[in-house]
Amino acid sequence: MLARVQSYLLQGIDALPCEVEVDLDSRGLDKETIVGLPDAAVKEALERVRAALGNAGYAFPAGRTLINLAPADVRKEGPVYDLPVAVGLLQVSGVIQPALAGPDPRTLVFAGELALDGRLRPIKGALALASMAARLGARGVVIPADNAAEAAVVGGIEVFGVRTLDEVVGLLTGMLEAEPAPPADVDAMLAAAEAEVDFAEVRGQESVKRALLISAAGGHNCVMIGPAGSGKTMMAKAFAGILPRMSASEAIEVTRIYSAAGMLAPGEGLVTARPVRSPHHTASPPAIVGGGMVPRPGEISLAHRGVLFLDEMPEFPRTVLETLRQPMEDQTVTISRAHGSTSFPADFTLIAAMNPTPRGDIAPGEVGKREMERYMGKLSGPLLDRIDIHIEAPAVPYDQLRNGKEGTGSAEMRQRAHAARARQAHRHGDAVINARLTGKQLDSYAPMEPAAEALLGRAVTELGLSARAFTKVRRIARTIADLDGRETLGVGDIAEAVQYRLLDRKT
Repeated sequence: MLARVQSYLLQGIDALPCEVEVDLDSRGLDKETIVGLPDAAVKEALERVRAALGNAGYAFPAGRTLINLAPADVRKEGPVYDLPVAVGLLQVSGVIQPALAGPDPRTLVFAGELALDGRLRPIKGALALASMAARLGARGVVIPADNAAEAAVVGGIEVFGVRTLDEVVGLLTGMLEAEPAPPADVDAMLAAAEAEVDFAEVRGQESVKRALLISAAGGHNCVMIGPAGSGKTMMAKAFAGILPRMSASEAIEVTRIYSAAGMLAPGEGLVTARPVRSPHHTASPPAIVGGGMVPRPGEISLAHRGVLFLDEMPEFPRTVLETLRQPMEDQTVTISRAHGSTSFPADFTLIAAMNPTPRGDIAPGEVGKREMERYMGKLSGPLLDRIDIHIEAPAVPYDQLRNGKEGTGSAEMRQRAHAARARQAHRHGDAVINARLTGKQLDSYAPMEPAAEALLGRAVTELGLSARAFTKVRRIARTIADLDGRETLGVGDIAEAVQYRLLDRKT
């Protein structure tokens, strides 16, 4: 007897169909085999399923059992096939039949890890699974209850969250009236998201706040340079709170990444706030860009649509920093392995912080200057060229720390950044922000007054700015003008933009 159960396999952050075929030959000797390129966790599924069936009161079918995971030429991994294998075995045993009162199992997609007592544990990639099922026209998905809120974000499909194998049998036989999980109100969830840190809590540093506002308004990468204790880390944490709120499509995209990485808390349905990732400086290149035998998303993909914060950037190995160059240009990263390649999105804003020296401050005189130059030398020129804004974060004076009033807050900064982004969207479309404008686009979208153009020419010549830095200055100036509601770049816009190119000057 043959049963077919629909499931999925996860490649990167995408779900692909996987058909679980269970064939039972009751005349053969008792033997169970799984084929279809299973990994160790999949091979062990038979023992988990056997125990779960027995503890739930169902007999494991006697005879020769062959389980095939199709397509057979793609590697399968993880315990997600426990539930579809159990459903297939219950079908060949006659416990579950399509003619019974419950929903037809042939119209459903199953996934879940079984505990030995029949409970269902959460899985990775439930949101991608629900998206795949909706795309293929399935009626619904049957998944662990802890994943139901996540899958319910996808509209147009029924999501049955179950806690035990008994509930699955009851659902499919009509003995249990299971209601699908209610659709998620994505817009309301996003509107309720709150920032972790408010810029109003940061005393002083108004010039750095200004630079970060420009960064948020135009999508520019930024590095803050200053002594220890000047508030760089706090401002980096507050930065995500001034970015425009995520759209529904962006939130679902980010949630898919976290779901595939297994980083959603049980019952968490949606990542509502822009992510902020802060990897330690000892992180390896695969941890940053992604990797593994079966490629997993790295920190730059977990920061997608949000912020990648590198604290003490020169302390990161140079090999790690250089791996960021291509993703910063392309907003995607491709991991290649012998069996194929996987692409992960990596559209993030880089916010970095660094002390001027390893000690955290600058020693007086020529010795301190040489020490600072050596420390700064750990960062390559091509990497610095890809960071638009370089801003100094000086130590905050005592009187500002003790008696200073609250400065500019996140609400005001977010409003200004949102207005600037709206001007960009009106001018050159939603998909292009100022930080991504090409030289040709800047010629059209960033006209300069004659005096501003003359100032930019002198700055490039006298400061020795590279061709990429020249383009960066124009992009930053375009954002500064957007914040003030002006279409033509003036002298003040160019002058301020040039000030943000501290680290690549030759004189």
